Amino acid sequence: MSIFVIVFGALVAAFAVACILLPNDAIDYGTAGIAIIISKLTGMNLSQTVFFVFLPFLFLGFFALGKEFLIKAIFGSGAYMLGLELFERIPFELNTEHFIAVVFGGAILGAGLSLILRAGGCIDGSEILAAMIVSKLQQRSGRNMSMTGILIAFNACVYSAAFLLINRNSALLSLLVYIVATAVIDHFTDRFEAIKQVTIITKHPDPIIKWIKDDMKKTCTVMDSAGAVAGENKTLICYVTYFELQKFREKINDFPGGAFITVSTIDEIITNRTRAAAHSGKNAHNGAKGHKKR
Repeated sequence: MSIFVIVFGALVAAFAVACILLPNDAIDYGTAGIAIIISKLTGMNLSQTVFFVFLPFLFLGFFALGKEFLIKAIFGSGAYMLGLELFERIPFELNTEHFIAVVFGGAILGAGLSLILRAGGCIDGSEILAAMIVSKLQQRSGRNMSMTGILIAFNACVYSAAFLLINRNSALLSLLVYIVATAVIDHFTDRFEAIKQVTIITKHPDPIIKWIKDDMKKTCTVMDSAGAVAGENKTLICYVTYFELQKFREKINDFPGGAFITVSTIDEIITNRTRAAAHSGKNAHNGAKGHKKR
């Protein structure tokens, strides 16, 4: 079912780009935007250019996000490229002003991308790159980070290239596409680029904790809890990116004892690692002194 949703969403996005945005001098954002700029400058076939630009990110996604993600990304990007090839040959004219057409096209593009993201897929390499960078930074620093800044910086480079290499009107209209499309995506996916808090209530925490540590390369907070009906259990709290969240959705049926999972969006996480380390060191020092006295 998820593959069907991804394919349908990719075709919707391809229709918006080929039939509405490109005829009105606007481009897509992310790696698709890079492919459109290259196609305009070189005269290369658009769908083939999208394939060559996105291909390296598919391999990155496989190593960073796993085989399930790769399969969904292949179906999504394949449907998107076929859709571009098909819709470019279909005569379609939207008799309205550029501004209205671009807003309308951006909304349709956002709707298509929302379907893809909700089904756990992806047709844009910038999101894969951002997820990888965030994951690496988390592993090194121990801090949970949002993908927002990375995606904004990436697309700022795309629109700067459009401004310099194509024309300023195209860049400004494309920026409008980005604003409208991301607003639609945020509405339907609850800000996919933000940090997600996963709360798991279970009576069998050990295999879940092991999976989070070994497969997700994450840590989690473990708390004692109790339900009015279920009685004593454990509550696990883990922070992940939107794409890592898909792994929890795929794994939930394998969790023993019918684990109950909730997901919420986190705007900010504030930590004081220096003070925590100092406090830990102080406790260890006091413990050593106490041991010496005994």
